[in-house]
Order: sequence, then C-alpha cells, then structure tokens
Amino acid sequence: MYSSKLSLRRTSVLLASMLIGTGILGAADDANTPAVSTTSNTSAAADLQSQNDEIGRLKQALAAQQKQLEALQQAIEKQQQAINRAVMTAPAPVAPASLGSVASLTPMVPAPAPTPVALALPPRPAQAPSGSASGGNPCESGPDAVTPAYLRLGSVCIVPIGFMDLTPFWRDKNAGSSMGSNFGSVPLNNAVNGNLSEARFSIQNSRLGLRVDGDWMGTHFIGYNEFDFNGTSGSGSLAVSNGAVVPRLRLYWVDARKGKIEFLAGQSWSLLTPNRRGLSALPGDLFYSQVIDINYTAGLTWSRQPGVRVLYHPTDKVTFGISAEQPDQYMGGSAGGSTTVLPTALLGLQGLQLDAGLNLGACTNNTAASATAISYGCTGQGYLAQPTVMPDIIAKIALDPSSRLHVELGGIVSQFKTTNVAAPFTNKYTTTGAGVLFGVNAGLTKDIRLITTNFWDQGEGRYLFGQVPDLVVQANGSLNALHSGGTVDGVEATIKNTLLYAYYGGIYAGRDVVVDANGTTLVGYGYHGSSQNRVINEITFGFNQTLWRNPRYGAINFMGQYEYLERGLWYNSPTAPKGTHDSTIYLDVRYTLPGSIPNF
Repeated sequence: MYSSKLSLRRTSVLLASMLIGTGILGAADDANTPAVSTTSNTSAAADLQSQNDEIGRLKQALAAQQKQLEALQQAIEKQQQAINRAVMTAPAPVAPASLGSVASLTPMVPAPAPTPVALALPPRPAQAPSGSASGGNPCESGPDAVTPAYLRLGSVCIVPIGFMDLTPFWRDKNAGSSMGSNFGSVPLNNAVNGNLSEARFSIQNSRLGLRVDGDWMGTHFIGYNEFDFNGTSGSGSLAVSNGAVVPRLRLYWVDARKGKIEFLAGQSWSLLTPNRRGLSALPGDLFYSQVIDINYTAGLTWSRQPGVRVLYHPTDKVTFGISAEQPDQYMGGSAGGSTTVLPTALLGLQGLQLDAGLNLGACTNNTAASATAISYGCTGQGYLAQPTVMPDIIAKIALDPSSRLHVELGGIVSQFKTTNVAAPFTNKYTTTGAGVLFGVNAGLTKDIRLITTNFWDQGEGRYLFGQVPDLVVQANGSLNALHSGGTVDGVEATIKNTLLYAYYGGIYAGRDVVVDANGTTLVGYGYHGSSQNRVINEITFGFNQTLWRNPRYGAINFMGQYEYLERGLWYNSPTAPKGTHDSTIYLDVRYTLPGSIPNF
C-alpha cells in the first residue's frame, strides 16, 4: 500500500508539472499574440484565426487535465483513508514463532498469531551493508525507509518493553504479602490476621525494559532487559504519604544463535521453567500462567537467576539444552515457606552455611524477630553469604511436532556441603539433590489449550517458589535431601478479544523426622509437634479482555482473577486448626507500550 501511495504521489507531481508548463506556454502565447491591424490582408486574418483556435484547444485540454488531476487527488485521499482505517483496526504485530514475543506485555493468547497489516518493514538496500552476511537484517535498511514499530540504533533494532498497571486486590485474610500470594503463610483462623482482611491498590507489577535484536556475520543476537517495581524499599511511609516503590531487576541477558547452536548468558528465567515452545528464554515462549498474581501459581517450577546455557537445534522441531545456574543451600523460610528445624548443637548453620531466606532488617529493626534470628546466626545472613559447591546443572529436551503441541522433559542436579560449626572443622557433610520435570502444552483447537507441568524431586524444593526446604540436618551433622513435588494443570481459551483461563496448582512437602542429640526432642521437617506445611493447593480462574489496541499507540487491557488457596500442616496442637484457606480477588487495568519485533 505504501508503494502504491508513493507511485500515485509521483504521478500527481508529474501531471502538475506538465499542467503548469502548459499553462505558462498558453499564457505566453496569449500575451505575445500580435495585435491585428485593420489593414492586414486576408492571409494574416486567417493566421490569427488559426492561432485563436489553437489557444482555445489548449485551454480545453488544460480544463480536462485539471479535472483529471482533481479526480486523481480524490482517489489518493480515498486510498489514504483506507490505509488509516486498516492501521487503526489492525492487530498488534507479533514476533515470529522462532523468536517468541517481546515479553509478558500482553497475555500469551493460545491462538495463531494474526498477520500484521500495518507498518510494513522498510525496503532492503540494493546491497547488504558490510558485516551482514545474509543481507536479511531489517535494522540495516536505508535511512529513508518507512519508520517501523521499533527503534533503530546503528544496525540494531530496539523494542521498548513496558506496561503500566493499576491492580486493586482484596483478601479475606490479612496475609501481609503485598499483591503477591505467599502460599505457605496464609494465616490460621485462630490467629489475629486470620480474622482480618485486606483491600489494597498496587502499581508494583508495572514493567519497563527493552529488547535489542540484530544480525552480524550470520549470527542473530538478542539483548533483553526487564524491570518491575517490587524491589525492597527502606521507606517506612509507603502507605502513609508516598508510595515510592523501587525498581527491581527481573531479566538481564544476551542470547546469540548461529545455525543450530545457541548460547545465552545473564539473568534469565531458569531452564527449569516450563516452556510453551522450544527452550527459549523469552517470556512469551514460557509458561508461567496468565494470572495477575505476581507469584504465579502454587506448584509452578521457576526461578529468575544468573547462569549460562547452551542449546542445540538439530531440527526446527527438536531442541536440546543444558544450563549451569545459581546454586543455593536452602533450608526454607522464603516467601512464607516453612523452615527446617535444626538440631540444637547445629543452630549456627542457619544463615552462615544454610540459607533461611531471612531479611537482615528483621535482625535490627524488630526486637522479637531479632532474638530468634540472631540465635540462628542471622548476623551472618546476606545475599550470596552461604557456601556452595557447584552450580545447579539443568538439562532439558523439547519436542514441538506442530504449532499445537509442545512436550518437554528435564532434570536437575545440585550438590550441598556443610562442615561442623566449631573448630577444628574437620567434619564435612555432603549430599546430592535431583529432580525431574515433565510437561505438555497441547492445543485441542486453535483457540483452546490444555497445559500440565509436573515436578518430582529430592532436595530441589526452592524451585517451587521456595515453599519447601532443600535440606534436613541430622543430629550428627549429616545432610538429607527433602522430598517434594509440584504440579500445575489447566486450560486456556480465546474468544475473540477475550482470554479465559483456569488452573489447579499443588505443592507437596515430604517429611523427614530427626531425633536431636538428647535422644528425645524431635526436629527436622514434618515431626509431631511441628507446624510446618504438608500441602498447598490452589484453584484459580480469570479473564483478560483486550479493550483496544493499535500497533502505533499500544493497548489497553482489563483483567480479573479469583484465587482460592488452601494450606495444610503436618501437625498442629490438638486445639489448633490443622489448616487454613483464603480467597483473593484481583482486578487490573493495563496500558501496554506500542512496539513490535522486526521480522528477521
């Protein structure tokens, strides 16, 4: 359409030039026509009549050409109006399936991607620039090309990533976990917060970032950066006078692929996170549900952490991958998860050798918390403070026989090591953790998908959003890997501009009872007298309605989610409840920035 418009404009200019030239000549002929003398002979009179006839014919031709020009201009205006209507009603451009979508800017709707009709890619120059082996890099197109829905910087394309969220939410129990559900700490009904509710507004899930794409010497590379606003703030007046939440780094990685080999390094979604297609680290190629809850669903295996990975693509339908990622010697306590209870003589392991997910601020800002935390070695707690033996090693294979079917199988191995807490530090204790992941993402039709992802493990509970400890410590200092498992099963459906979803998620934490050195006290996990979590169940459903979208101006979405969360304990006192539950309602209004990925 753009080329047709340019052609019509060139024709208009050419016609105008011809008409102007003709008009000037006609005017010159009229002005320079000599006056006829009354004494002229018959021949002169005939010549004059001939010239007047010629002038008349030229004026008629001029009038006819003027009408043609007006008709041509009207046709151009009509075509321009048609182009504008097509642009205004066109769906937002989407990425090719091999590259994934930009981010979780809009939901991963389980339907074939619509074909973009607006903002065609700029024409390629006649000769590929130096450094472009294939000549297929749209970011290296000529400077006079039509501006596409991305930015060009040098020979790379930059797509802005971002959306602005306002999320009102209500819970029937005061969990005190902001807008994200801490699955393992739902208050019991016999507690104060179990008899209170909360209603809040949040903008913390708003997101900013960018994606950079380019081709160089036959290698396609992607740089990806993403922030949200769930960072920890030192302010004590966020709800009093100024909601000054702070940015938090989510993703920061670079990926390069040449032929069948792909390499990624940086902070990304873990390779253990379920995929929708392939083994891509792009958020749009992953399954972490469609929910509004920023902690996703119970039972989902995921982490965003530093690491490196290598992928091999023998065909377009098969991908092998292996990654080395951030390790952690985790004993529970993060995101509301239950903590392993240590033998009395080994309390010093917590915080110094085992990560208990404690906040250092609790050691200094809260007297009650400080007494407990310091007794467990909280003074040594800190980011990357605990020792580790080796990176977590994750391997995975993905099969994508068609656009409607994705099957994946993965595994993880971790190594843990501690020493005795007092000199001479001669005793060393080690154990190995391992787990296996299996998932299927299948389209029954082009608009309905079924999803299941399942994880069984010994010592890998932190990948279940930290709800289960990795380790239990015996009275003699030896380490046991604690068993756990998680599942998410659900359906996603698209009806015109509405996405509907429903999921069940579950977490199971095994038990490992330890007798302390005194021979009578029970410690570990799941023992008689503990109040540690045994099972967490979640049922949730919701919708995502696209109210309006345009590739040049962005999109507006309205979303809603209901979440029923159940928490069961291994043991509680006879007079106390053995479990609890809560209900949460989320609403969300989102504006998404415009932008689309160039078609490499």
